[in-house]
Amino acid sequence: SLHGEVEPFHDHRIAMAFAVAALPVGVRIWEPHWAEISYPGFFQDLKRLCGAS
Repeated sequence: SLHGEVEPFHDHRIAMAFAVAALPVGVRIWEPHWAEISYPGFFQDLKRLCGAS
């Protein structure tokens, strides 16, 4: 199973892809702010879609 940490290396696509892939298991994404390049508010929307406040 997926576990551990992910370093997106300044790539917004890696940050967003692993954020979704990690939902069932929980993976730390270092520097998740790179997702803001193409989708401002990505993590807020992801939390909302998953039922988190």
